[in-house]
Amino acid sequence: MSRAVLSLGSNVGDRLEYLRLAARGFSDVLVAASAVYETAPWGVTDQPDFLNAVLVVSSPEFDEWDWLRRGQRLEQEAERTREQRWGPRTLDVDVVTVDDVRSGDPELLLPHPGTPERATVLVPWAEVEPEAVLPGRGRVSELCGRLPDEEVAGVCRCRDLSLL
Repeated sequence: MSRAVLSLGSNVGDRLEYLRLAARGFSDVLVAASAVYETAPWGVTDQPDFLNAVLVVSSPEFDEWDWLRRGQRLEQEAERTREQRWGPRTLDVDVVTVDDVRSGDPELLLPHPGTPERATVLVPWAEVEPEAVLPGRGRVSELCGRLPDEEVAGVCRCRDLSLL
């Protein structure tokens, strides 16, 4: 059995529909889906705000590469272009962690780099898995508690929006 945590983001076009496209694309293996959150852009800041969410998925047939490839297929379906690192995107599907797998492969770094510093991932993940642990880094709720208050406060739950 392979269990993965996936981070979703969109800041171009119908942001919510792109997140829903990803949720539908993983619906057959979906364990949990967070609420939808709105966040300021990270990295390149002169672009529209993001909608973000986290999915927890599980399948006996998938390994870390299968999760990556499935996410990439959904990004292609959303017509994502990769013109600028951390730039605008219709859909971003990041594989955050897969069980206790560690990978230094440049195409699939696991756990996903930067996760301990990104409220956009930690806040929604802690919502759906309060006891979650980021391999090698500790409990997600504790990592979230170490972030600056203003960063956590900048991850705003969109109360009326759902992925499902």
